[in-house]
Amino acid sequence: MSKSLKAREGKTNRVNRALNPVPSRPSPVTPQPEAAEGHGRRLTAAFEALEAFPALAESRNRVLRLVREEHSSTGDVVAAIESDVSLLIAVLRIANRAPAPKRGRIASVPEAIELLTPSGVEALASRTAVFDFFERIPGWDAAPEQFRLHAVATQRAADRLARETEFAERDELLVSALLHDIGKLVLVHAYPGYPGQLHGEAQTPEERLRRERRELGVDHGLVGGVLARRWGLPPRLAAAIERHHADEVTGESALIRLADMLAHYSQGQPIEPARMLKVARELGLTADTLRSVMYELPYPNGQQRRQVDPCPLSARELDVLRQLAEGKVYKQIALDLSLSTSTVRTHLHNTYAKLGAVDRAQAVLLATQRGWL
Repeated sequence: MSKSLKAREGKTNRVNRALNPVPSRPSPVTPQPEAAEGHGRRLTAAFEALEAFPALAESRNRVLRLVREEHSSTGDVVAAIESDVSLLIAVLRIANRAPAPKRGRIASVPEAIELLTPSGVEALASRTAVFDFFERIPGWDAAPEQFRLHAVATQRAADRLARETEFAERDELLVSALLHDIGKLVLVHAYPGYPGQLHGEAQTPEERLRRERRELGVDHGLVGGVLARRWGLPPRLAAAIERHHADEVTGESALIRLADMLAHYSQGQPIEPARMLKVARELGLTADTLRSVMYELPYPNGQQRRQVDPCPLSARELDVLRQLAEGKVYKQIALDLSLSTSTVRTHLHNTYAKLGAVDRAQAVLLATQRGWL
């Protein structure tokens, strides 16, 4: 085990001991420092306060509208939840309290919705506290909106990187990317001078992190990992959050680290180019690929729709619909797929019926919106 990893695990253990002290006999050699006790009390109170962290009113309302619609898409519900930190936390926390073997294993929103059912999501969203940008919230001020904007920007960058690297656990990555800075909200509530006074004139994320470690003895990544474990989220998800600023970063943590830097870049904030390139190379990305991603991120997102809802069409029906989406007529489709024209018509008739479409244009639109094309 590397020295840096040992040191980080040591800090994790110290935070956990501060939050959950074990009663013991007083020792004249190693007394319990009052500062450590105060540190633990602050963090514990902040953790408890974060359980009431509000959702954006618009996000909550969209979720409620979608789950109440008769023909709503599961993919749309997933996207609405994934756009809001509070809703995502609430859904994952409840889902991970499920009996074994699901308990503590739900790492994505599609899994959570399947377990909770739409009616469960509706009940959960209805109870969620909300905030509106035009109204300040006692105890949080502008923190919810500022946090959400960076979290969503990082999530978008992570999704782009997942497609570049062909990362398999895309749904889980979108969760860890949205929650990567959750420890900052804890520190905001625990320390009135955070982040402004504590970070001071620090410009880059690395500089701010060094200030946190020097002044507090911990950093927001470490605190976020402890919080994720406290909520009962899967260990791999907590580890990705905890280690996204580690010196030796790989896998999901590396994707989040690079996405975080890309989000800062796209928002016009300073970053360290050499460190960004180093993390990109760790993920197998070339400098040219990274330049392309950096160029495209600020523009409207043309990413592929995720396939969340199960597709009712057969493989052949999808083949025919893809050909139709390309503007081909029945004879061309039949020739390309080695089918008769009547067979093509039959496949399309079945496709229209399954999708509830009245014509080819609506069928293509519906299939595209659901992520099947």
